[in-house]
Amino acid sequence: MKNLFVLSAFTFLLTFQLQAQTAVATESDSLIVESQDTVLLKSYASRYNPRKALLFAAVLPGLGQIYNKKYWKLPLVYGGFFGTTYAMVFYNDLYRDYKQKLFANLEDGYDADSDIRPGDVYTTKNYRVAVDRAKRSRDFWLIMMGAMYLLQIVDAHVDAHLKEFDLNPQLRVSIEPMMEQNMMLGKQSGLSLVIRF
Repeated sequence: MKNLFVLSAFTFLLTFQLQAQTAVATESDSLIVESQDTVLLKSYASRYNPRKALLFAAVLPGLGQIYNKKYWKLPLVYGGFFGTTYAMVFYNDLYRDYKQKLFANLEDGYDADSDIRPGDVYTTKNYRVAVDRAKRSRDFWLIMMGAMYLLQIVDAHVDAHLKEFDLNPQLRVSIEPMMEQNMMLGKQSGLSLVIRF
């Protein structure tokens, strides 16, 4: 019975005439009707090459966003680089200062962990811990700078790919008041995030 149904469905589908669209080079934003059956949509998104956006972003941070005409992202890219650079320099200066004070303690003979130089408030152990923490924080922000660099490259690449993405104009996101009756908790009220499409 099942085989008979599959065979009849296959035979039914073979009776229809199959048609396909032909590939045409895209140059402008337009809708062309070639015949009664086929409608070709030429997209402006072919002007944005994701590989070129990736290369531009890798050569100069922010250039991929300029290529994609997302100028509002430039302050985010350069703000991220400025912030990570500032944090890295700050912790590097702390690392150098604490390291200098630790070496001064060690050169003056205050080798024990509980030794305090006259006129100083920190022990040698405190300086060792401070040097380690400052170095770890400096290295963390260096890694964050590398992550920021990779993130802006990925953003430029993905943004160039999504130029063709069709966004539904009926999509709506709103925050609305909510009231709910629950058997365990009773009446509850609050805000809810409503997505309509």
